[in-house]
Amino acid sequence: MNAFEELLTDLQSPLILAELLVLCACLGLAWLMTWAMGRGAERQSILFGRRTFDGLLFPLLSLVLVYAVKLHWLKVQHAPLLTLAIPIFSSLAVLRLTARVLSVVFPLSKGARAVERGVFWLVWGMAVLWITGLAETVGNELDTIQFVVGKTRFSVLHVMEVVCSCSVVLILTLWLSATLEQRLLNRTISDLSMRKVATNSLRALLLMMGTLMVLSLVGVDLTALSVLGGALGVGLGFGLQKLAANYVSGFVILLERSLRIGDYVKVDGFEGRITDIKTRYTLIQAGNGSESVVPNELLMTARVENLSLQSSNLLLNCVFTVGLTSDVAQVQSLLVNAALSSELVLPNPAPSAMLVEVAPQGLRFQLNFWIEDATKGQMLARSQVNIAALKALSQAHVSLASAAQEVFVRQPLVNSLS
Repeated sequence: MNAFEELLTDLQSPLILAELLVLCACLGLAWLMTWAMGRGAERQSILFGRRTFDGLLFPLLSLVLVYAVKLHWLKVQHAPLLTLAIPIFSSLAVLRLTARVLSVVFPLSKGARAVERGVFWLVWGMAVLWITGLAETVGNELDTIQFVVGKTRFSVLHVMEVVCSCSVVLILTLWLSATLEQRLLNRTISDLSMRKVATNSLRALLLMMGTLMVLSLVGVDLTALSVLGGALGVGLGFGLQKLAANYVSGFVILLERSLRIGDYVKVDGFEGRITDIKTRYTLIQAGNGSESVVPNELLMTARVENLSLQSSNLLLNCVFTVGLTSDVAQVQSLLVNAALSSELVLPNPAPSAMLVEVAPQGLRFQLNFWIEDATKGQMLARSQVNIAALKALSQAHVSLASAAQEVFVRQPLVNSLS
């Protein structure tokens, strides 16, 4: 008789009410403990969730309390209700852990939501098999379904155990890396690029250690990985050399800090701000909203203009051509004052107007000025300065030079024939 059949049999017993009250008391105590420990915790953490009790800690405490009461209760009589509560709270704890870790590590990923739904159905399906007592029967049937790979024989049950073990280790590793990143790296490393490389290195190290531990636990001979490592090295040396170069270049960029997240750069004709540096590529967002994916190897081998290496200020210029009889000093003063009239132009360094060319068409001036941030209106700054300069030149009766035009006069065809 399984626990579910025992529950149906004992439902008419007056002691089932006492068991229900004990279960409610365990839930109430777990909620109070979670609320007390979560008052000073940060919001949306893995343990406490968004509303303190919807995280991982509440089902874990409930599971521990119910299991402890069950051990004591079994010394007196059967506890079918508490026995049923254990797989339910175990499943809830696994679901909370998976959902919270995926939401923290991959907050915008649609694939994480699909994984979460798959884990939901898998975990509750296993809980149902456990409650109904069919878990052992289904396990024996899956163990009889075997297949051979090379000289090794595997069963479906063994493969499922390996997949579940790897999934648990992966979730725990992501949880540990996210916790260390939030509590340690964010507080000790202020530079965003160094924090990024530390996070990636820590996550890769933890995943590798977890994978090796799982393979060892399930009986995989780790000495065979040396052959795989050698084959992988050959593959990286030939077919995957570009991919390996991008990964190595990504770590070099993050370690050297020649390019940092937030820098305004120009590479391969594309100009914008670096929004993220991945291990394989870098994302650069232009002022119009378009985003470019640049391989890290290109950033190491090509010429990159980092306009934010020393300062985030950006130099802009506008060109004006006035008549040959214009007063040079007056035009320079008018252009500088026109630039300073824009709120986007920085007063320091001060704008400057240079006479760059004297031609038959007129005097050509170049007005140089600085703005604070390249992403906050380059075209708007130029427009404001051009409008102010045209207004100032017009009020001072300074005429703009017109472009030279050549006029060709052709004789009528009749005159040419005569």
